[in-house]
Amino acid sequence: MTEKDYAKKALQWAKALRYLDPSIHLILCGNTGVTSWDYTSLMSCIPHITMHSIHIYTYSRNHIHNAFSPLSAETAILSTASLINIARIHNNIPSSVPQTKICFDEWNVWDQVGATGETGAEQLYTLSDALAVAVWLNVFVRQSRYVGMANIAQSVNVISPLMTSKEGIVKQTTWWPLWLFCKYMRGWTIGTHVRGTAYDGTTEPAWLQSIVGEQGGASWLDVSACVNEEGVVTLVVVNIHETQNIKADVIGSVLKGKGTKAYTITGASIKSVNVAGKEEVKVKETTWDGAGGKYTFGRHSITMLRWETGNTVSETTTEVFREKTNARTMAWATAITPFS
Repeated sequence: MTEKDYAKKALQWAKALRYLDPSIHLILCGNTGVTSWDYTSLMSCIPHITMHSIHIYTYSRNHIHNAFSPLSAETAILSTASLINIARIHNNIPSSVPQTKICFDEWNVWDQVGATGETGAEQLYTLSDALAVAVWLNVFVRQSRYVGMANIAQSVNVISPLMTSKEGIVKQTTWWPLWLFCKYMRGWTIGTHVRGTAYDGTTEPAWLQSIVGEQGGASWLDVSACVNEEGVVTLVVVNIHETQNIKADVIGSVLKGKGTKAYTITGASIKSVNVAGKEEVKVKETTWDGAGGKYTFGRHSITMLRWETGNTVSETTTEVFREKTNARTMAWATAITPFS
């Protein structure tokens, strides 16, 4: 269908379904979040939907392009959020009506040339791809106020973190950032601020360069953080640089008794892969004493730091923050300052 035809039919069905069951949750089928299709469908249907879905896959054989390309999803989320606001204003939707969320129901790193659907789309993922997945997840954490759900496509065998055979299961490189985030990234988003060297070369897609260029380029350290109800901070730092370790001052880290736990995902090179009987990329757990607040993030690595603040987030405080922000966002901040 054309975008106008889809918007018309989606509106008809939305009204009918809402009439039959006013409590039903409806997800409008969008595009990438930066197209006229998204605008047209939202303008017509927003009074009747719960979420608007967008979908993007990223990949490049060039490591730098590959790892930075998920930042295009951040632009897509922000653009979609703006379109949703425009549509709500145009349709006179009061602020008392819950905000329409984004359903990012297809995302992944996918080589659509080397892993085609016709051949099974069984992609062998490298460490570079794992870094890209971690950047994807950082984007979702940073923009969690807008994203109601996000679904990796797929989970097993087809462009997936898990591969099965008669011999058992292989955990691909991309499994490990997913595992870390799913296990520990809980609670409220923390505002993070990164100051240091940045990449300002070419990007894929090409238009991404003009977006990140406004900030002097894309930081070599891609960062997100959260705090849970027990007051435990989880900070994820992806060092995209292929050859350079980056020593950074982690401002805001507090050690309480047991110190800071560090989980690191890396490999010998950005081309490292995991296959049956040979796991080159996995998680290594250590403890950081926090001396001087400076931490060295190894080249081409994903690092998760977790520490106790000593400040438990009570249920009362939780409700206050939910009410004031309408998003799971705390006012605490962690700064990352790389040293030359």
